[in-house]
Parts: sequence; C-alpha cells; structure tokens
Amino acid sequence: MKFFIDTADLDEIREAASWGVLSGVTTNPSLYARTGGKLADFEPHMVKICEICEGLPVSAESTANTTEEMIAEGRRLAALAPNIVVKLPVCEASLPATHQLASEGIRVNMTLVFSAPQALMAARAGARYISPFVGRFDDIGDEGLDHLAEMVTAVKNYTYGYWDEEGGPEIITASVRTPHHVTQAALLGADIATVPFGALKKCLKHPLTDQGLASFEADWAKVVASQ
Repeated sequence: MKFFIDTADLDEIREAASWGVLSGVTTNPSLYARTGGKLADFEPHMVKICEICEGLPVSAESTANTTEEMIAEGRRLAALAPNIVVKLPVCEASLPATHQLASEGIRVNMTLVFSAPQALMAARAGARYISPFVGRFDDIGDEGLDHLAEMVTAVKNYTYGYWDEEGGPEIITASVRTPHHVTQAALLGADIATVPFGALKKCLKHPLTDQGLASFEADWAKVVASQ
C-alpha cells in the first residue's frame, strides 16, 4: 500500500518525504487554511508542494460549484504542475466535470465518498483516485472500515477504460485517524492511505519497539562503562 500525507504544511511534507515512504500528497481547503495561507497564495503554495514532491501526485481541491466552473478550475490547477491531481467532491456537478477532465488526460481525485454507489459512479466517470472517508463514519458511531471494504470490493470488481496504464482507479483511504485504520485499509486491499502527519508518526511507534531500544541502550552503556 502507498502512503500519501494529508496536509498542506510544507515542513511536514518535507520531513515525510525525507523518510522515503511518501508516494503523494492530498490537500483540501481546511488543511490550507490551517497553514494561515491567503487566497492569492494558494496556487503558488500548491506549486511549492509539487516541487517538494517532484513526480508524485499532489491533490489540489477545486472550490467551484458548477460543472463548467469545475472544468475551468480543474484545467487551471492541472496547468500549475505536471503532478497536480484535481480534487473534486462527489456530486451531480462533478461527474460530468470528471468525465471531461479525464478525456483531456487530467487526473481527478474524487473525494467525500461515503458509499459504494458513489465510488462506482466516480470510477465510471473517469476518476483516477477515489477517496472514501473512514474516520468520519467513526465520528457518528458507524464502522468506517466496513464501508471501505464494500467500496474496495465493488470498484475492483470491474474495469473502466480510464487510466488502465497507470493502474487506476485507485482507492485512497482518507480521514485516517489511527494506525489501525492504516492496517485494516491495507488488509482490505485499498491502494493508498492518506494520513495526517501526526498519525503517520504514530505508525512508527510501538511500545515493544521502545522497550527494546531502551534495553539495547542500557546494555550498551554497560559495555562502554566496562572499558
């Protein structure tokens, strides 16, 4: 499974990229707002992310509301850098926009997906990536991983004629909160997990690892002291 980082923070992206495990970046208006970014700086900020992650897909979300506006904004965003992916929310307006953009070779990440029918329509319209949100189900007392399992199975039952050479459409497990979400997404066959930096760091942690390191350090200190 591939790891994307879900952030617009340049420092977090740089650090995650330095680990050698990063395969892409997803952003959204809320994440950009948390950086204190201004409207005029949005597109230059996306370019900076693309430069840090050269060759890796970077999802930049459209805030347009109509099909025509989504197409126009999608073209503009895609022109910023060759690795930009246009992020659109699944809705009636975005399906024809996705279809048109895909026909022009522009990759779309369809987001805010919460059901198998939504995921299937996104794939059929030509989405390169489909982003089911797991944690938001958990927030309302539902089991997000059960819904993810349905979507992964349903989408992978078929071929769609889009992005075949790139292996698409790919399922991005989004709204990831814990390492457990990552583990289960991998076991379910999701292609990607897009993970906030804090949760990504938690994926490195385990109490037995910490215990083992402490034991090794203590034993080595004895060796050093014996010299």
